[in-house]
Amino acid sequence: MLTLYHNDMSLCAQKVRICLAEKGLAWEDKHLILRAAEHQQPWYLKLNRRAVVPTLLHDGHVVTESNVILEYLEDVFPQPRLRPNDPHQRSKMRLWTKQLDEDVHDACAAILSFGIAFRHQYLERAELGKAMLERVPNIFKRERRRDVIEKGTRSQHFIIAVQRMLQLLDEMEEALTEHRWLGCEEYTLADVAFTPYLARLEHLNIFGMVRDRSRVAEWYGRCEARPSFEAGIKRWENPSYIELMKRRGAEHWPEVQSIMAGLKSAA
Repeated sequence: MLTLYHNDMSLCAQKVRICLAEKGLAWEDKHLILRAAEHQQPWYLKLNRRAVVPTLLHDGHVVTESNVILEYLEDVFPQPRLRPNDPHQRSKMRLWTKQLDEDVHDACAAILSFGIAFRHQYLERAELGKAMLERVPNIFKRERRRDVIEKGTRSQHFIIAVQRMLQLLDEMEEALTEHRWLGCEEYTLADVAFTPYLARLEHLNIFGMVRDRSRVAEWYGRCEARPSFEAGIKRWENPSYIELMKRRGAEHWPEVQSIMAGLKSAA
């Protein structure tokens, strides 16, 4: 029995739902409302001390951290295969997912999301928003988000996040000159894991960052065409969040473009 504690618009939950769909696995839905701080409640902290989603329960075992969950699902349900047989190709796949845990997720994609859209929710909630922020267990994440909530696109963390995303897109473009998918000629967990991050650029109305990177755009088109994209992302899209991200993204896109131009001239 598989049970997934997740959130509709969470990037990390999206990648796990994509993996579940790719493997054709049935799972029990335990949706958490993050804006209501359900992930910070004592009962959930007993499952996941870091107060993040998703959390997978399987036959009494608790598995946390999305990239660990992907590998766990591959180990327990090896068919259809999403990990290359060749050891070198497998190492390349893991180098991609390693980036997500190092900085791409929290210090890049999450900061772009907060700086453009989600900061407004925290500001509107005033003391409740401050209380939610103070309960974030990871001090690095908490202080980055505090600065971005206060300063928006003017935060140095936001500027660095733009720079990191552009670096990532360049690395993806280079890899895709060598093979059809990120790690090799096969669709793997690397592609599963990175699909939500391109979807987030689209949701934030800043997909223009992909401009001049035709191979990345084509790769994303192939990911979108897979049934798992519908099952893992489209089916769970929250209209109010999509509207917020697209509206705020349109407002802030000129600022993002200005940051990109500044980075280019400084290079």
